[in-house]
Amino acid sequence: MTAKHVDNLERRIGYRFQSRTLLMRALTHSSLSSNTGVGDWERLEFLGDRVLGLLTAEALWRRYPEKSEGQLAPRLNALVRKETCAQAAISFGLDHALRLAPHEEQAGGRQKTSILGDVCEAFLGALYIDGGLEAARKAYDLFWTENLDRLYGDHQDPKTALQEWSQERGRGTPKYVLLKAEGPDHAPEFLIKSVISGAEATGRGKSKRAAQMDAARNLLLKQGAWSEHAE
Repeated sequence: MTAKHVDNLERRIGYRFQSRTLLMRALTHSSLSSNTGVGDWERLEFLGDRVLGLLTAEALWRRYPEKSEGQLAPRLNALVRKETCAQAAISFGLDHALRLAPHEEQAGGRQKTSILGDVCEAFLGALYIDGGLEAARKAYDLFWTENLDRLYGDHQDPKTALQEWSQERGRGTPKYVLLKAEGPDHAPEFLIKSVISGAEATGRGKSKRAAQMDAARNLLLKQGAWSEHAE
């Protein structure tokens, strides 16, 4: 990271930090913090996650006045996922500005979704502390506000898609039933059934979540609905 990267970052979002130390902390990965004396971004990430949730909830509430809480919730979940935050980080230039230890740099840390998602949340937290909610909103509006529908479609997983599809049609909230767990402890396989009113499907996976995703996808396929929510 160079001063040019930080300047580009501030110019991109239209906000200049009053506390450069706070900004440096938001950009510092735990792999480097012990050598800098600045600290890492973990506490700011904790705060930024809540800031992101609030801004997203407000944006959805304003954009979709006709939708119920049950219809807004899956949209919020998709918009605050790590994958969405990682895309935002790249759009802001955080991938160039973040501070990593050499070994993490060599391991491709600047391209890791988990790191990019975390630094994005920390950055929003730092903006909130430095300039209040309006400072955080500047960054939020640049990436999320104008693209709510596209981002939702890009990052909607099968469970979220099934929940929304089912609730919009009055068929209730999907339920997931564990049918079988087999295999050794180090390599289990789960068979799970997804159920909505009038339909069900099964799915397999190496974890319960993966099996639920597969079951949800298969149920959407049976209903002819997954093509609208392709991964």
